[in-house]
Amino acid sequence: MYSALAFITAAVLSYLFTVPAIKLAKKYRLITDAKKRSHPAHTHTGVIPRGGGGPIYLAILIVSLIFLPLNKIMTGILLSSFLLVITGLLDDYYDLSPYFRFAVNLLISMIVVGFGLGIPFISVPFLGVVNLAKWSIGFQFFGVHSVLVLADLVAIVWLTWTMNMVNWSKGVDGQLPGFVAITAFFMGILAQRFIHHDISIQTVTLLSFIISGAFLGFLPFNFFPQRIMPGYGGGALAGFLLGILSILSFGKVGTAILILAIPMIDGVYTIIRRLANGRSPFRADSGHFHHQLLDIGWGKRRVAVFYWSVSLLLGIASLFLKGVEKLLAFLAVAAVLLVFIFTLSSVKKETSR
Repeated sequence: MYSALAFITAAVLSYLFTVPAIKLAKKYRLITDAKKRSHPAHTHTGVIPRGGGGPIYLAILIVSLIFLPLNKIMTGILLSSFLLVITGLLDDYYDLSPYFRFAVNLLISMIVVGFGLGIPFISVPFLGVVNLAKWSIGFQFFGVHSVLVLADLVAIVWLTWTMNMVNWSKGVDGQLPGFVAITAFFMGILAQRFIHHDISIQTVTLLSFIISGAFLGFLPFNFFPQRIMPGYGGGALAGFLLGILSILSFGKVGTAILILAIPMIDGVYTIIRRLANGRSPFRADSGHFHHQLLDIGWGKRRVAVFYWSVSLLLGIASLFLKGVEKLLAFLAVAAVLLVFIFTLSSVKKETSR
């Protein structure tokens, strides 16, 4: 009941905050005008407000302060998320360099890890549980502190990756808030299992449902025809929070990889494709999976619902599958998706000749 109340409150607040956010974005020119600014990854037409990360974050912040204890890790999550959203709003106005955004991603990941979020253990199929907390470095700075080198480094890399990978999958109206809400919801259910941080099971569960509700409340304004875009702040915030949820509970990194299989595989494929073509992996293009679906005639609603449906099915599967089974399921999805992507690419090349 408590979780449901937190979920509903976050959804309602996110919905209510988005209304003035649209007006403010138009007033202060946080917009994307397809006629004035050509962007290869954009699929919209006309003038669309950006800055969707603002109302989503405000809903998460307020509901978290009401329902959750403000311990060290939660303080770090809310603070680093705030910095990420501010960066997103600046990008919505100034179109910041992707290299600068990446540097900010690393810095923000380091900040939340500095508040105690790390990956001390990781479950690897066929190898069991691997301890990443063995290598530590101690130092004195207003007291005795220690850095778990591998645990913290892996967490920084993982969070930076999820920020970018999830952000890349926001190109179609309603695509991102739908699958993020679904993923966070299942992470909340699965959080009932093992917890290995200075944070309770109830806190992780509630945080998951709060995040799910906040993105669900934003969805009606982003679904086709969208009235506001998530912007970099909304997309990066989504990946950041999902990455955090996946490492707050032991063994949930693999679960996140499974549920986010399509954005994950698309992200890896995008980096390889850009490097193979002699392009920077940071430079946007129109080669993402959702772009290819649009190229073969799928409508934006259909693309969004497809992403939601796959996330929902994989979320349900994650409730019943264990380590090796999750790996096999992910590999199966990866194989099907890659065949689909290569087929679409081949058809596109043939038709362009």
